[in-house]
Amino acid sequence: MFNVKVIPISIKRLLTLFLILTILTCSSFLIVDPELKSSVKSRIQTVVIDAGHGGKDSGALGSRAKEKDIALNIALKLGAYIEDNIRDVKVVYTRKTDVYLELGERARIANENEADLFISIHVNANESQRPFGTSTHILGMNQEGQNLDVAIRENSVILMEEDYQTRYEGFDPTSAESYIMFSLMQNTYLKQSIEFGSLVQDQFRERAQRNDRGVIRQPLLVLRETAMPGVLIETGFITNPKEQEYLLTDDGQNIIASAIFRAFRDYKELIESRSRFEYATPEKEEEIVTMNAETASDQIIFKVQVASSRNKVPASPASFKGYNDIEIIEEGRWYKYVLGNSADYNKALEQCVLIKKDFPDAFVIAVKEGRIIPLGEALIEINK
Repeated sequence: MFNVKVIPISIKRLLTLFLILTILTCSSFLIVDPELKSSVKSRIQTVVIDAGHGGKDSGALGSRAKEKDIALNIALKLGAYIEDNIRDVKVVYTRKTDVYLELGERARIANENEADLFISIHVNANESQRPFGTSTHILGMNQEGQNLDVAIRENSVILMEEDYQTRYEGFDPTSAESYIMFSLMQNTYLKQSIEFGSLVQDQFRERAQRNDRGVIRQPLLVLRETAMPGVLIETGFITNPKEQEYLLTDDGQNIIASAIFRAFRDYKELIESRSRFEYATPEKEEEIVTMNAETASDQIIFKVQVASSRNKVPASPASFKGYNDIEIIEEGRWYKYVLGNSADYNKALEQCVLIKKDFPDAFVIAVKEGRIIPLGEALIEINK
């Protein structure tokens, strides 16, 4: 049997202890749920632009170029576009010169500046010279056995850091086993990251006329360490001779930077229009919900595109892995094969995740009056 010594304590001391515990509990809650603070923001006020690699870390190498140089040029051009055209947004750069930054330092800059969006600019690479096009990567895992080439290449920069095993809790960027934990993680900012990524790819495809490789989930450490919506943009393949030449030109870099700028401008409008909607009075809110539902169902429908071809393929289950509700949309010289019919963008996203098990390259599209329209344009319209 234990002897317990009872220590007298005053009411005043009890109240003091209670207050301290309450403060500590509330502080812990804020740390665990970083989106609590950002969720009440009604404006996009700060964006952090991260030029990948730098200094002793050259990144991917082409026959005539280094990733670090192209990424920096595009990042500076993007920042200038925002600063010149959207005056109420603060632009923070992780680097503006050819200097080496540890991966954790990039995230620290974003977190300390309480950024509303993190944009990391990169250039892709492949052992083959054939792959080309742009892609936007968000935090997460698609499915077991997914291609981790981008994640392994981008995460491997931590091998240049001293004591990286301790800093990143034993994470080994070259080991497939280390990525298992990402499949258990839920990105608090997944929805916003997907939305911005979709807007970026819309601009690359529709305005910049670049090959659209889609919005892809990858277990990227730099995105895991940031407490805000974020993307890593691969602006093209430095190992593809034609794309390398394009990315080396001032015009090519301007086009890429302006495409990302337009996506940012549309994203800002989307988030701020949604905030105005969310903080409407109860009487007004009911009216707005009804109006938006009618607009979405009558004018804009979200579907999932699973394939496209120049030669028409029968929309039969035999051609599409047993799916019997394939719809064909003709667009110019292309036939687009789509599934689903939802006025709710989030439901279409959920359906897309399921369909990706059979069609890994599937993505959400918006259809208005029988024709495909840019996804960003659709999201802005239904949130007005």
